[in-house]
Amino acid sequence: VQLQAFGGGLVQAGGSLRLSCAASGRTFSNYDMAWFRQAPGKEREFVAAAYSGGSTNYRDSVKGRFTISRDNAKNTVYLQMNSLEPEDTALYYCAAKYSSAGAYNYWGHGTLVTVSS
Repeated sequence: VQLQAFGGGLVQAGGSLRLSCAASGRTFSNYDMAWFRQAPGKEREFVAAAYSGGSTNYRDSVKGRFTISRDNAKNTVYLQMNSLEPEDTALYYCAAKYSSAGAYNYWGHGTLVTVSS
């Protein structure tokens, strides 16, 4: 699976961005898709997931502000980010795994999100 993420940029606190991740190479609908992020000097952390069965999951700090969605017809997963905070500044990565796999093993290049205060 090849993943390409885009949509990052510079936004003021309180603003919004939508990230997109286009996948190719396998049957997209069979894969769990997720977004991770890594801030400067910090470890990579889970942000949100959209599972092949249709459910979603979020880290607590983004609940109510971020929405993950997927369009299986377009082989694309989205992350709508609202009410952005400076603490959301990070390199955001798209990841994929086959639905029965344990860990995410396909990764795209990151897209940078910078939130200014």
